[in-house]
Amino acid sequence: MNFAIVLIQMAEIPISITLLFILTTLATLWLFYKASKSRIVLVGVLTWMIVVGALGYSRFYRVQDVTPPRFVFLLAPGILFLIFLLTSKRVRNFSYKQDLGWLTLLHTVRIPVEIVLYYIFLEGYVPDLMTFDGYNYDILSGISAPIIYYGVFVKNWIGKKGLLIWNFVCLGLLINILTIAVLSAETPIQQLAFDQPNIGVTYFPFVWLPAIIVPIVLFSHIAAIYILLRKRQ
Repeated sequence: MNFAIVLIQMAEIPISITLLFILTTLATLWLFYKASKSRIVLVGVLTWMIVVGALGYSRFYRVQDVTPPRFVFLLAPGILFLIFLLTSKRVRNFSYKQDLGWLTLLHTVRIPVEIVLYYIFLEGYVPDLMTFDGYNYDILSGISAPIIYYGVFVKNWIGKKGLLIWNFVCLGLLINILTIAVLSAETPIQQLAFDQPNIGVTYFPFVWLPAIIVPIVLFSHIAAIYILLRKRQ
């Protein structure tokens, strides 16, 4: 794959922002591996990342007027896999083996993600509703993640109950932006941002946001909540 051609796909976006997003995706994978220590899962995610990247590069997700909407194939596989993890008793044990510290630090990737989203908005690829200038407060999760990690795992200033509350709050922030993103996408259920719809995540490499980063972040919250509730019991 010619990297120069890849960067031209969204020519208005600064190359530095595209590179920042690629590095953010790789950092998400690395932090996820540190939390899970599972090479099998890492290989599986990398494989899916390559598949999604190839489809995004071929503009598969940009095709309109098809049923079901191609946007569905960005989110659905990751969400369905997450549901499988949470409903399968054998596989659910994988969630209980995660490292809480790394799961917490993983959420720092939400800072560069929000910076990237803002720059994509400036070029007209996503609505302002999806940025911290609109109704997306997800950057607070990223900013607070290292503080929570320090307070819980380094200084013991914050107990596990505080960590549990933080995960619930940040999970709510994630669901908020996820809902806005879905309702802003060019699909039959679009309800928001008709003047500037959410099309940025259908371009390579930003397809990795809904397909890779969002499911991993969502899993990290749910796994942490499971672990903390299990310890309380």
